[in-house]
Amino acid sequence: MKEKLYAIPVNDAFAEDGECPLCTMRKKLETAAVDFTMGPSYMEDDIREATSRLGFCEKHLEQLYKNQNRLGLALILKTHMDKLVKDIEKHSLSGSKMSAPSIFKKKTEGSLVVNYLNQMEEDCFVCNKIEVTFERYIATIFHLYHTEQTFRDKFKNSKGFCTGHYKILYQSAQAHLSGEELDDFIQLLNELYLDNMKRVRDDLEWFINKFDYRYTNEPWKNAKDALPRSMQKTNSIL
Repeated sequence: MKEKLYAIPVNDAFAEDGECPLCTMRKKLETAAVDFTMGPSYMEDDIREATSRLGFCEKHLEQLYKNQNRLGLALILKTHMDKLVKDIEKHSLSGSKMSAPSIFKKKTEGSLVVNYLNQMEEDCFVCNKIEVTFERYIATIFHLYHTEQTFRDKFKNSKGFCTGHYKILYQSAQAHLSGEELDDFIQLLNELYLDNMKRVRDDLEWFINKFDYRYTNEPWKNAKDALPRSMQKTNSIL
């Protein structure tokens, strides 16, 4: 039953006429994660503990601000800042001192403060919430590809993938498929990526041509939205 629930958003994304079904899935997860963070859940102790400990990346903090729940965000950031101050005070008073590097000493990992801040930069409550489900979606893609002909047809007839999600599918394939099925999947994946990347690239080229006076009276063909589609193909910007 759980597998079927995960299959619904995967099938829905591949049914859409988009440039990358995985971008569609991730965008919906992102919207849901932001809404969850700024919903009633932010008052729950376990959620507040997690947001205080993990904080947010720049991108998702901006999205939380745009959610319009300013009081909720203020409360979340207040507890996060309380923890930051407490932890920095603790680490800065721990006796760890900075010293000039020496050619006779092995390079150390850095102070407790720097290590703590490095870890803080890598964490984001919203990112972590997205990743948990998105990884399950990736596994579901391979499960459906292996078990359902209708999904294999959807996969084959898609418009390919952005570069980042092409890489994820390529890297993940060996963990879910094997033998001839794996070889066929990789070949199909490569064809989908390259053929559709070339298609969008050609649309972008025609978009550029339309700024040349010699092409003023020529039709736009499929080039009017070539720039945002190119941004999605190259950088997963949906």
